[in-house]
Amino acid sequence: MSSEILADADQKMARAIEAMERDLQGIRTGRASTSLVERITVDYYGTQTPLNQLASISVPETHQIVIQPWDRGVLGAIEKAITKSDIGLTPNVDGTVVRLNIPPLTEERRKDLVRVVHKRMEEARVEIRNVRRDAADQLKKEERDGTVGSDESHRHLDQLQKTTDRHVAEVDRRGEAKEQEVLEV
Repeated sequence: MSSEILADADQKMARAIEAMERDLQGIRTGRASTSLVERITVDYYGTQTPLNQLASISVPETHQIVIQPWDRGVLGAIEKAITKSDIGLTPNVDGTVVRLNIPPLTEERRKDLVRVVHKRMEEARVEIRNVRRDAADQLKKEERDGTVGSDESHRHLDQLQKTTDRHVAEVDRRGEAKEQEVLEV
């Protein structure tokens, strides 16, 4: 049972890192990337639908994103959704496509984005620590119930801590890589 608790905690910690990575992909770096707009939700005939399910998104140039909806009737809704989102880009509707020009980032905006990256990293660390706490509580409960001896319980707790440290180091590594990407001119 203890090994199942440890494996489950490892999976949950890995999912926390994956979620952070997805969020970090949506942070603008000065280069065009489809991940900036893929998860923006558009009001499509009364239903909130992710943009990547309504249109093809491409990057023809390093500083431009082109969104070509499969249904032209949704162009206005796409424009409104992009305007309301927090990516800070102004959409240009060009008949059948929406163009987003990515201007170079100012130094102040880069610092703001670094703060956002740090905030998301801390949220991921907290998620990982919460998983550790829950798993440790389950391991201690097993020891109290008498299913596991105290030596084995301590070994499992040490292993859980090592897993936690490894995942927190991975959060730091990926966050610092994103920070460098944002600060790169």
